[in-house]
Amino acid sequence: MQIKKYVALMVLALSSIPLAAQEGGVPRLPPPQKPQEAPILPGPIPAEGDYTISRQDILSVVVIDQPSLTNKYTVDADGAIRFPLLNRVTAAGKTLHQLESELKKGLADGFLKDPQVVVSLDQFKGRKVFVWGAAGGGMYPLGDDDTILAMLVKVGAANLSEAVIIRPKNGSRNTKMLSPDTTDGETIHVSMRELEKEVEQGNFSRNLPLQDGDVIFLPRVDKNRVYVTGQVKAPAAYSVPEGTTVLQVIALAGGLTEAASTKNIKIQRIVNNKKVEKKVKLEDVVLPGDTIIVGERFF
Repeated sequence: MQIKKYVALMVLALSSIPLAAQEGGVPRLPPPQKPQEAPILPGPIPAEGDYTISRQDILSVVVIDQPSLTNKYTVDADGAIRFPLLNRVTAAGKTLHQLESELKKGLADGFLKDPQVVVSLDQFKGRKVFVWGAAGGGMYPLGDDDTILAMLVKVGAANLSEAVIIRPKNGSRNTKMLSPDTTDGETIHVSMRELEKEVEQGNFSRNLPLQDGDVIFLPRVDKNRVYVTGQVKAPAAYSVPEGTTVLQVIALAGGLTEAASTKNIKIQRIVNNKKVEKKVKLEDVVLPGDTIIVGERFF
C-alpha cells in the first residue's frame, strides 16, 4: 500500500510541474558559463533575409549592371524609400527579401528586362532593445508586437528564472544604462517562473510588451534554485516556481531510489544568516536556496 501511495503521489507531482521543466525526462543543468564583463554596445546588426525593416534604417540596394540605381537609401518617417524610376516604395514592415521582390517586380514592369536586385541592411537605426547577462549581449531589432517572452525566445534565454527590464525615462535611449541598480529609469523585475505558470492558465498579463530603447538584463544567479541530494536518482540543483513542494522537487530529481525513506527527508535552510535543518513532509513547500536531503531507509 505504501508503494502504491508513493507512485500515485509522484504521478500527481509530475502532472503539476510546468512542461518546460519536464521536457527531455530528467532535467539537466546547463553547462556553466564563463564570467562575462559588462558588454560594449555592438555595431550594426548583421543583415539577414528575414530581417524586418524599420523606419530610419539605411538600406544598401544593388541592381546588377545598373550603377545609377545602386545606392544607399534611407527609410523615411512614412516607412518608404525614394527609389529612382519607382518613386516612393514602402519598405518599413517588410523583410529584406520582400523588398527585393517588390523592387524586381517594379523595375521589370516597363523599365528593365529581368532585373537582379540585392537588398541588405547597411545601418540599423530602427526600434531596438539591448540584451545582456546570462545569454551574452547584443542589440536586437524590436517588432511592433514583441513582448519580453518573445524576445527571450529569440535570444535563446526563455529557460531563465528572471528578467529585468531597464526602461529609460520618457522613452529616450540611454546606452549607458546597463545596471539594474540604475536610478535613471524604471526597473521592472519579471519572474519567468510565475509567467510560465500564468501562461499555462491562459493569463498573459505578466508578458509585458517591450518598448524602443529597453535594456533587458538576465541575471546569472537563479534566485529560485533549490538543491537535492541523498537518495534521489538525479541529485542536482533545480530552478522551481514559487509554491513548489518537496514531492515536486523529488519528481524533478528523477524520483526516489530504492533505498530512500519518505520519512527521513530534511531541509537545510539559511535563516538569519544561520544554517538550520529540519525534517519535512512531501507536501511541504520549499524556499529558494533550500537543500533537500533525502535520507536512507534502514531495514
